Amino acid sequence: MFYKVKSVIPLDNMVLQVNFEDGTKKIYDIKPLKERWQVFRDLENPSLFKLVKVDAGGYGVAWNKYIDLACNELWENGTPIQ
Repeated sequence: MFYKVKSVIPLDNMVLQVNFEDGTKKIYDIKPLKERWQVFRDLENPSLFKLVKVDAGGYGVAWNKYIDLACNELWENGTPIQ
């Protein structure tokens, strides 16, 4: 099952607010990914981080052709907003 992304908002400190098509909103922290994958360190540049957009079809978010995250990663590891 896919939890499609409706919109994404870049927040301070490398955090995303992800809004899903079912109305669920979650916070997703990018910082832990920097320790595991070099490519995510590029997002320390605030200008690049703010370029995040929803992939076609809502199956994830992307910054460029090298940096992206799948919708299920965002859903499973995001923190729900009450």
